[in-house]
Amino acid sequence: MHTVHAVMAVKHIGRAKSRLANALSTEQRAQLVLAMFTDTVVAAGAVPELLSLTVVTPDPLVAVRARELGAHVLDEPPAGADPLNTALAAGATDVRERHGPTALLALQADLPALRPSELADVLAVAVSARSVVIDHTGTGTAALLIRDPTAPLSPRFGADSARAHRDDGAVPLLGHWPGLRCDVDTPEDLDRVRALGVGEFTTSALREFGFSSHSGDPVRTVC
Repeated sequence: MHTVHAVMAVKHIGRAKSRLANALSTEQRAQLVLAMFTDTVVAAGAVPELLSLTVVTPDPLVAVRARELGAHVLDEPPAGADPLNTALAAGATDVRERHGPTALLALQADLPALRPSELADVLAVAVSARSVVIDHTGTGTAALLIRDPTAPLSPRFGADSARAHRDDGAVPLLGHWPGLRCDVDTPEDLDRVRALGVGEFTTSALREFGFSSHSGDPVRTVC
Protein backbone atom coordinates (compact mmCIF):
# COMPACT_ATOMS: atom_id res chain seq x y z
CA MET A 1 0.00 0.00 0.00
CA HIS A 2 1.28 3.47 -0.90
CA THR A 3 -1.29 5.49 1.02
CA VAL A 4 -0.17 8.57 2.91
CA HIS A 5 -1.45 11.55 4.90
CA ALA A 6 -0.12 14.91 3.74
CA VAL A 7 0.81 18.06 5.63
CA MET A 8 1.30 21.59 4.30
CA ALA A 9 2.23 24.80 6.09
CA VAL A 10 1.25 28.26 4.81
CA LYS A 11 2.22 31.50 6.52
CA HIS A 12 0.28 34.78 6.35
CA ILE A 13 -0.21 35.33 2.65
CA GLY A 14 0.36 39.08 2.96
CA ARG A 15 3.94 38.38 4.03
CA ALA A 16 4.77 35.81 1.40
CA LYS A 17 6.83 35.80 -1.79
CA SER A 18 8.91 38.92 -1.14
CA ARG A 19 11.22 37.98 -4.04
CA LEU A 20 8.31 38.66 -6.40
CA ALA A 21 8.03 42.25 -5.17
CA ASN A 22 9.53 43.67 -8.37
CA ALA A 23 6.85 41.95 -10.43
CA LEU A 24 3.75 42.04 -8.20
CA SER A 25 2.26 44.28 -5.53
CA THR A 26 1.73 43.06 -1.98
CA GLU A 27 -1.96 42.47 -2.71
CA GLN A 28 -1.19 40.60 -5.92
CA ARG A 29 1.38 38.42 -4.19
CA ALA A 30 -1.18 37.50 -1.52
CA GLN A 31 -3.73 36.64 -4.21
CA LEU A 32 -1.15 34.57 -6.10
CA VAL A 33 -0.14 32.64 -2.97
CA LEU A 34 -3.77 31.72 -2.32
CA ALA A 35 -4.26 30.72 -5.96
CA MET A 36 -1.12 28.56 -6.05
CA PHE A 37 -2.08 26.94 -2.76
CA THR A 38 -5.52 26.14 -4.18
CA ASP A 39 -4.10 24.59 -7.34
CA THR A 40 -1.64 22.54 -5.28
CA VAL A 41 -4.39 21.20 -3.04
CA VAL A 42 -6.67 20.45 -5.99
CA ALA A 43 -3.91 18.44 -7.68
CA ALA A 44 -2.95 16.60 -4.49
CA GLY A 45 -6.58 15.87 -3.73
CA ALA A 46 -6.94 14.07 -7.06
CA VAL A 47 -4.43 11.41 -5.96
CA PRO A 48 -6.35 8.42 -4.52
CA GLU A 49 -3.42 7.31 -2.38
CA LEU A 50 -3.49 10.59 -0.45
CA LEU A 51 -5.93 9.85 2.35
CA SER A 52 -6.02 13.27 3.99
CA LEU A 53 -4.46 16.71 3.93
CA THR A 54 -3.72 18.81 7.01
CA VAL A 55 -2.96 22.50 6.51
CA VAL A 56 -1.19 24.41 9.26
CA THR A 57 -1.69 28.15 8.92
CA PRO A 58 -2.32 31.37 10.85
CA ASP A 59 -4.03 32.94 7.83
CA PRO A 60 -7.86 33.02 7.89
CA LEU A 61 -8.21 33.12 4.11
CA VAL A 62 -6.00 30.08 3.69
CA ALA A 63 -7.91 28.30 6.45
CA VAL A 64 -11.26 28.97 4.78
CA ARG A 65 -10.01 27.84 1.38
CA ALA A 66 -8.44 24.70 2.84
CA ARG A 67 -11.68 23.71 4.56
CA GLU A 68 -13.61 24.36 1.34
CA LEU A 69 -11.29 21.90 -0.38
CA GLY A 70 -11.78 19.24 2.29
CA ALA A 71 -8.56 19.69 4.26
CA HIS A 72 -8.20 19.57 8.02
CA VAL A 73 -6.92 22.90 9.36
CA LEU A 74 -4.62 23.41 12.31
CA ASP A 75 -3.71 26.78 13.79
CA GLU A 76 -0.03 27.60 13.50
CA PRO A 77 1.73 26.89 16.82
CA PRO A 78 4.19 29.27 18.48
CA ALA A 79 7.19 28.99 16.21
CA GLY A 80 10.23 30.79 17.53
CA ALA A 81 13.00 31.01 14.95
CA ASP A 82 11.79 28.20 12.67
CA PRO A 83 8.08 28.67 11.89
CA LEU A 84 7.87 26.46 8.78
CA ASN A 85 9.41 23.34 10.28
CA THR A 86 7.64 23.87 13.60
CA ALA A 87 4.32 24.07 11.75
CA LEU A 88 4.99 20.96 9.67
CA ALA A 89 6.06 18.95 12.72
CA ALA A 90 2.92 20.03 14.56
CA GLY A 91 0.80 19.01 11.59
CA ALA A 92 2.47 15.59 11.47
CA THR A 93 1.86 15.06 15.19
CA ASP A 94 -1.78 16.06 14.76
CA VAL A 95 -2.22 13.63 11.86
CA ARG A 96 -0.98 10.69 13.89
CA GLU A 97 -3.03 11.68 16.91
CA ARG A 98 -6.13 11.50 14.70
CA HIS A 99 -5.23 8.59 12.40
CA GLY A 100 -2.69 6.54 14.32
CA PRO A 101 0.65 5.34 12.91
CA THR A 102 0.79 6.27 9.25
CA ALA A 103 3.06 7.38 6.42
CA LEU A 104 3.52 11.13 6.12
CA LEU A 105 4.09 13.52 3.23
CA ALA A 106 5.26 17.11 3.77
CA LEU A 107 4.45 19.02 0.59
CA GLN A 108 5.25 22.55 -0.49
CA ALA A 109 2.13 24.70 -0.90
CA ASP A 110 3.23 26.66 -3.97
CA LEU A 111 3.30 24.07 -6.74
CA PRO A 112 0.81 25.45 -9.29
CA ALA A 113 2.07 23.19 -12.09
CA LEU A 114 1.79 19.99 -10.03
CA ARG A 115 0.12 17.08 -11.84
CA PRO A 116 -1.68 14.38 -9.84
CA SER A 117 0.19 11.76 -11.88
CA GLU A 118 3.51 13.13 -10.63
CA LEU A 119 2.54 12.82 -6.99
CA ALA A 120 0.99 9.39 -7.54
CA ASP A 121 4.23 8.24 -9.16
CA VAL A 122 6.27 9.52 -6.20
CA LEU A 123 4.09 7.56 -3.80
CA ALA A 124 4.48 4.44 -5.92
CA VAL A 125 8.27 4.52 -6.25
CA ALA A 126 9.24 5.80 -2.78
CA VAL A 127 9.98 2.63 -0.84
CA SER A 128 12.66 3.92 1.53
CA ALA A 129 11.79 4.81 5.10
CA ARG A 130 12.60 8.43 4.31
CA SER A 131 12.62 9.99 0.82
CA VAL A 132 13.01 13.50 -0.55
CA VAL A 133 12.03 15.16 -3.82
CA ILE A 134 14.60 17.86 -4.51
CA ASP A 135 13.34 21.00 -6.25
CA HIS A 136 14.43 22.33 -9.63
CA THR A 137 17.23 24.41 -8.08
CA GLY A 138 18.93 21.31 -6.72
CA THR A 139 19.15 22.77 -3.22
CA GLY A 140 15.55 22.98 -1.98
CA THR A 141 12.90 20.42 -1.10
CA ALA A 142 9.58 20.01 -2.88
CA ALA A 143 8.37 17.06 -0.81
CA LEU A 144 9.50 14.88 2.08
CA LEU A 145 7.99 11.39 2.43
CA ILE A 146 8.23 9.25 5.57
CA ARG A 147 7.19 5.64 5.00
CA ASP A 148 7.97 4.45 8.54
CA PRO A 149 4.56 4.88 10.26
CA THR A 150 6.06 5.82 13.62
CA ALA A 151 9.21 7.76 12.64
CA PRO A 152 9.06 11.51 13.20
CA LEU A 153 8.67 13.79 10.21
CA SER A 154 11.77 15.79 11.26
CA PRO A 155 11.34 18.44 8.54
CA ARG A 156 14.39 20.50 7.60
CA PHE A 157 12.92 22.88 5.05
CA GLY A 158 14.73 26.16 4.48
CA ALA A 159 18.13 27.10 3.07
CA ASP A 160 19.96 24.10 1.58
CA SER A 161 17.17 21.79 2.75
CA ALA A 162 17.97 19.13 0.15
CA ARG A 163 21.35 18.56 1.78
CA ALA A 164 19.83 18.72 5.27
CA HIS A 165 17.24 16.07 4.42
CA ARG A 166 19.85 13.84 2.76
CA ASP A 167 22.09 14.18 5.81
CA ASP A 168 19.12 13.06 7.90
CA GLY A 169 18.85 9.86 5.89
CA ALA A 170 16.35 10.81 3.17
CA VAL A 171 16.92 9.11 -0.18
CA PRO A 172 16.56 11.48 -3.18
CA LEU A 173 13.93 10.36 -5.70
CA LEU A 174 15.00 10.71 -9.31
CA GLY A 175 11.77 10.74 -11.35
CA HIS A 176 10.86 13.30 -14.00
CA TRP A 177 8.30 15.42 -12.15
CA PRO A 178 8.77 19.01 -13.34
CA GLY A 179 5.52 20.31 -11.86
CA LEU A 180 6.28 18.83 -8.47
CA ARG A 181 9.84 20.10 -8.47
CA CYS A 182 8.96 23.71 -9.33
CA ASP A 183 7.84 25.83 -6.41
CA VAL A 184 7.59 29.57 -7.02
CA ASP A 185 9.80 32.12 -5.29
CA THR A 186 11.17 34.30 -8.10
CA PRO A 187 9.94 35.82 -11.38
CA GLU A 188 12.01 33.16 -13.17
CA ASP A 189 10.15 30.44 -11.27
CA LEU A 190 6.89 32.03 -12.32
CA ASP A 191 7.95 31.92 -15.97
CA ARG A 192 8.98 28.30 -15.54
CA VAL A 193 5.63 27.13 -14.15
CA ARG A 194 3.71 29.14 -16.74
CA ALA A 195 5.60 27.25 -19.44
CA LEU A 196 4.74 23.94 -17.75
CA GLY A 197 1.07 24.89 -17.40
CA VAL A 198 -0.48 26.03 -14.14
CA GLY A 199 -3.86 25.26 -12.61
CA GLU A 200 -7.00 27.27 -13.22
CA PHE A 201 -6.76 29.42 -10.09
CA THR A 202 -3.20 30.54 -10.80
CA THR A 203 -4.08 31.05 -14.45
CA SER A 204 -7.01 33.27 -13.48
CA ALA A 205 -4.93 35.31 -11.03
CA LEU A 206 -2.15 35.92 -13.53
CA ARG A 207 -4.63 36.99 -16.19
CA GLU A 208 -6.16 39.42 -13.71
CA PHE A 209 -2.70 40.87 -13.07
CA GLY A 210 -2.30 41.49 -16.79
CA PHE A 211 0.23 38.76 -17.55
CA SER A 212 -0.13 38.16 -21.26
CA SER A 213 -0.16 34.50 -22.19
CA HIS A 214 2.85 33.12 -23.96
CA SER A 215 1.91 31.74 -27.33
CA GLY A 216 0.81 28.20 -26.75
CA ASP A 217 0.98 28.41 -22.93
CA PRO A 218 -0.54 25.18 -21.59
CA VAL A 219 -3.12 25.21 -18.83
CA ARG A 220 -2.99 22.34 -16.38
CA THR A 221 -6.23 20.48 -15.92
CA VAL A 222 -7.13 17.94 -13.25
CA CYS A 223 -9.40 15.18 -14.49
